[in-house]
Amino acid sequence: MQQPTTTDIPPPQRQQREITRLCIQCALLLLQHGAESMVVEQLSTRLGLALGMDSVESSISANAVVLTTLSHGECLTTTRKNVDRGINMQMVTEVQHIVILAEHRLADAHDVARRLQKIRPLRYPRWLVVLMVALSCGCFSMLNGGDQKAFAVTFIASGLAMSVRQMLTARHMNPLINFCLTAFVATSVSGLLLRLPMFSQTSTVAMAASVLLLVPGFPLINAVADMFKGHINTGLARWAMASLLTLATCIGVVMAMSLWDLRGWS
Repeated sequence: MQQPTTTDIPPPQRQQREITRLCIQCALLLLQHGAESMVVEQLSTRLGLALGMDSVESSISANAVVLTTLSHGECLTTTRKNVDRGINMQMVTEVQHIVILAEHRLADAHDVARRLQKIRPLRYPRWLVVLMVALSCGCFSMLNGGDQKAFAVTFIASGLAMSVRQMLTARHMNPLINFCLTAFVATSVSGLLLRLPMFSQTSTVAMAASVLLLVPGFPLINAVADMFKGHINTGLARWAMASLLTLATCIGVVMAMSLWDLRGWS
């Protein structure tokens, strides 16, 4: 039996199909770049309603999005697999801006499709990320009683660790292995530097501060927000992943301290 072509589909159904694709593309972009589940659900629904749908319903999980649109009694459902692309609030903001344009009738379905295709994640230069991470970890060591030498140790260790993390990420290394190796590098460098005569009296808070770049704060915040707002499954999945990343970090720290026989944190 011959399948109907695109030209055989009535215009209203063809329009509903295009809008459904735009809605789930919107939801997927948000979910892939770290938006909480309620934001994903609300923005995809707002986009569908702004483009003429009667109703938009979605089901969000950690690795997939299912979305249904209803228009003139016709129901259309589609599913997309979610692939994590890293936290990027610039992408979330861009998608939100497109939805607002559609709501104010400043963009139709064609304009929305074109704008969604054009947006690209903003990436800061690697050296700048390394510098800012090293500075923030170093400042944290001073806020917790460290001196200038503790700042120097933390700055060097966290900067090298961030460079390793970027290198492993560029090679698509499993995040758990990435965090473990990065923690190992940060603890090894800071611990071995503290053995040098010039740093012998330096507070070991530098060792703790050097691994702060691995704290999964954003996933934990999103996990709690999801669970409070009714998305229990997604929240638990994010909480589990954040906990596994924390466990991987702890394993890396313990490996380094055991291998080099480093003194503990104080």
